Amino acid sequence: MCQSVADECSAEPILIQGGMGVAVSSWQLAKAVARRGQLGVVSGTAIDAVLVRRLQQGDAGGHIRRAMAEFPFPEMTQRILARYFIEGGKAEDEPFATTIVLPQRPNREQFELVVVANFVEVFLAKEGHSGKVGINFLEKIQSPTLPSIYGAMLADVDYVLMGAGIPRSIPGILDKLSRGEPVSLPLNIAGAKPEDDFRVEFSPVEFTAGEVPWLNRPKFLAIVASATLAIMLARKADGHVDGFVLEGPSAGGHNAPPRGKATLNERGEPVYGKRDEVDLESFRKLGRPFWLAGSYGSPEQVANARSQGAVGVQVGTAFAFCDESGMDRELKRRVIESARQDSLQVMTDPDASPTGFPFKVLELEGTISDASSAEQRKRVCDLGFLRQGYRRDDGAIGWRCPGEHVKSYIFKGGDEADTVGRKCICNGLMATIGLGQHRRDGDELPLLTCGNEVQSIIQFLPTAEATSYGADDVIDCLVAKSKNEVLQGVCG
Repeated sequence: MCQSVADECSAEPILIQGGMGVAVSSWQLAKAVARRGQLGVVSGTAIDAVLVRRLQQGDAGGHIRRAMAEFPFPEMTQRILARYFIEGGKAEDEPFATTIVLPQRPNREQFELVVVANFVEVFLAKEGHSGKVGINFLEKIQSPTLPSIYGAMLADVDYVLMGAGIPRSIPGILDKLSRGEPVSLPLNIAGAKPEDDFRVEFSPVEFTAGEVPWLNRPKFLAIVASATLAIMLARKADGHVDGFVLEGPSAGGHNAPPRGKATLNERGEPVYGKRDEVDLESFRKLGRPFWLAGSYGSPEQVANARSQGAVGVQVGTAFAFCDESGMDRELKRRVIESARQDSLQVMTDPDASPTGFPFKVLELEGTISDASSAEQRKRVCDLGFLRQGYRRDDGAIGWRCPGEHVKSYIFKGGDEADTVGRKCICNGLMATIGLGQHRRDGDELPLLTCGNEVQSIIQFLPTAEATSYGADDVIDCLVAKSKNEVLQGVCG
């Protein structure tokens, strides 16, 4: 049992690099962190769309094709390359080929793209070192989950992390996939009736035509916002939960909504109170490794977390703006310069995300955080990763998104009130990594998400004159050369 940092849990990494956005947690970043003995994490969200767009840009450096050459079923990668790869890259004014999240029953081509994309990202992150690499998924994005996990496992991923929901089924799915057994995942469908059985399925035997490899079972870390959820998962999950990341409301991306009656502050942000404070004693009693997340990106907070029984911390924002992250370099430069000037503002927007969860938005000119920019954008949902399933009158599954055209959403049975203030997070996050869609009426604008402590990223600059910092600077600041020593004081 893991009761303190001095016992067996010390074998786990002190730092978990957050699985941020769409490919902000890139394979380059995960590799840089894993090489230092900490847990590097790639984002699995929309990684198939990312792969397609990178191939259409010409695969600079040949990294994707190098990884695809290692995929155990070459005929699959050959089909993907034939369809999407453009030698030298597409013209800048040409749109990217469209891809959309998997339906309930994907065809062969869709399965292959998702499996290969996850394999490629994990393979590149693990290439050339012996460090540990994880992959992060959102529980709310359900239909691609099974082939995504399988692709990551084919690349021998070490950890699977999942939040934004209740991932009860995932530990058992990891067990079955490691043995080559078929798996299924129930879908959360609005309006489903008791007799309905909406689920997605995946069979390694069918996918590989019987050539099923034996796979290592990665550890599973559930990202939770309360001890209650952690206790439930520890007791009732289908399979073993290996640990927990306890994420507070100051963390970037999606936040769990406050408990109790919703109230907003003067800025229109949800107010968190005492009911949202976490009972760490309950986590210590679970006897499983746990990490704290949300404003833990300082050496003092790392020390504080470990003194309270945590193995360490998950850090996202500090890594999001480092050299190795997938975020557009000019955006990183602007944010770091604004941090120097103490002029950054983060909004916990209760309406931005189509999921209905509060979502952290960094207010930056020229991004979707501008109300005028968001209003000028033509509402379209052509990626669909955060779309919601609903039961149609004929008993089949339909898909809708509060961020799509309002009339379309209402036609599908949605409530017009749900569309107010919604932003297209999918397209915005793709633009944040330089893969925004080109449109006749204007290119997609980026959407930046980060934690409340974004102002503190200047502590990682190696010199007073520096305009950027690397993953090594973050690790050197937060963790000493010895895993059991945490540096004190201000870094840089």
